[in-house]
Amino acid sequence: MNKEALLDAQRLFLSRYPGGFSDPDLVATGKKFKMDQHGDLARAQFAESRFDAPRDIVEAMATLVSRSALVSMFEKPKFKAAASILSPMEIDDWAGSLRQLLHGDQKTGFESLVAALSRHKLAKWTLVTVVPAYYDQQAEVFVKPSTAKLIIGKLALDLSYSATPTWEFYQGYREAVLKMRQIARDVIAPTNPSFTGFLMMTLDGQG
Repeated sequence: MNKEALLDAQRLFLSRYPGGFSDPDLVATGKKFKMDQHGDLARAQFAESRFDAPRDIVEAMATLVSRSALVSMFEKPKFKAAASILSPMEIDDWAGSLRQLLHGDQKTGFESLVAALSRHKLAKWTLVTVVPAYYDQQAEVFVKPSTAKLIIGKLALDLSYSATPTWEFYQGYREAVLKMRQIARDVIAPTNPSFTGFLMMTLDGQG
């Protein structure tokens, strides 16, 4: 990791926004993403006790995806359409995979969710990581391909990006983000998605 480039990004960010994420412009931008509201929704809808009703879980997934500003407008209708035509077995598969990802063996849950979504050509980084990123904004990360590749390239992270979601990349990227938050602590990003947003804003266009 290029720590100096990370600290340069921090200095640039604070020169633009002396108040950090409390700057009025960033507060206004943050409201558009509704991280608090969507986080509350995710924690309520995907509490472990809720997984006794798999169909409700799948419907909640579709609702969160449709409302998320993190997910592409092109991916939202495809996800909603697929969720509406799942067989009972597929509903159990989607819900069971998410339960493992949030409350059980994360690797197993991640890989089974990728497999389940791939059957509908929905195994995209954004769709695999959006629910965990809202559910636990301090521990999990949202993987937006363009942002992830920018961060890896500009900060010389020892990671190899794959267009197909893999647990190995997710685990490494999450570890890197958490480590970078400790190094660039003056940014005081409220969440992991906010922190990667800071990196996108400051690293994009830099030499």
